[in-house]
Amino acid sequence: MNNRKAFTIVELLIVVTIIALLLGILLPSINMVRTKAKETAQKAQFATIDMALEAFKQDYGDYPPSGRFEGFSTTGLPYNGGQKLTEALLGWDLAGFHPKTVWRRDGLDASNDKYTYDPYRVDGTRTLTERKGPYLEAAKTPVFRLGTSSATANDGLYNSATNINFAAFNSTVPNYVICDVFGVKKLTDSNSTKTAGTPVLYYKADTSYKTFTCLPLKWPYSIYKYTDNIDLINLGILPKGIQSDGSNSHALAGNGGRNFCDAYKIVDTRVPIVSTGTSPGSWPNRPDTYLLISAGADHQFGTNDDILNF
Repeated sequence: MNNRKAFTIVELLIVVTIIALLLGILLPSINMVRTKAKETAQKAQFATIDMALEAFKQDYGDYPPSGRFEGFSTTGLPYNGGQKLTEALLGWDLAGFHPKTVWRRDGLDASNDKYTYDPYRVDGTRTLTERKGPYLEAAKTPVFRLGTSSATANDGLYNSATNINFAAFNSTVPNYVICDVFGVKKLTDSNSTKTAGTPVLYYKADTSYKTFTCLPLKWPYSIYKYTDNIDLINLGILPKGIQSDGSNSHALAGNGGRNFCDAYKIVDTRVPIVSTGTSPGSWPNRPDTYLLISAGADHQFGTNDDILNF
């Protein structure tokens, strides 16, 4: 005779309920631990970039520029701080920084020439002997191309980044940006798949100014210029970017910025800043160097989980 007793439906429901309750308690804690680990990794990445920028400054006497149109440009093409950060530390085409750069996103020199930087040999190869760096270890740096190589490719952060993505030599040479560690979009390149994060924003401090001001007519007089990365911000939140209806934009764009002066919106949120009116706000923590911003775990600039380099 078989005397084994099976679980009753009530007992099974009780067990399932207990498991569900335990998962409900544990999952938020697990997610919090994962987020904290990512935040720690992001701060470590910024520390590495800090060291690389100090090495760059030692070689060239100053940090890289971050102005949207700063440097030589006859084309009027915006070239954002995050892009210039990548050029300085890895090279415009990831082949090392060229000391003769005039900071153009198309990679050309002041004469619209591509041969001054990297002269071609008779065999058609480029001479890269003048290149410096890279100041970051390329293999360990999360650097990705801004736009895709074609309409059907999945090798770039944004499907439509033509406003700030430019190829000088041919259509296969893109602009690159260093991304944060909060992976959000899977990209496929050379038969390998990697998860890319949101581009890191870079703002060089203007040391001639010591306060923030919210006067719209005085936008050039801010320590950090909101416009330095506006084109990157306006590409929208990954993985989708800006939609056809204009949705999916960053809180840092437009008038949605949190705790930012409406005219600039770039400041350490731990420092009190006058949000409206004409009175100047407080000094940022590092008004003599630069500001790095990661969008954090929510991949959105201008929210509470943004991570700064100080």
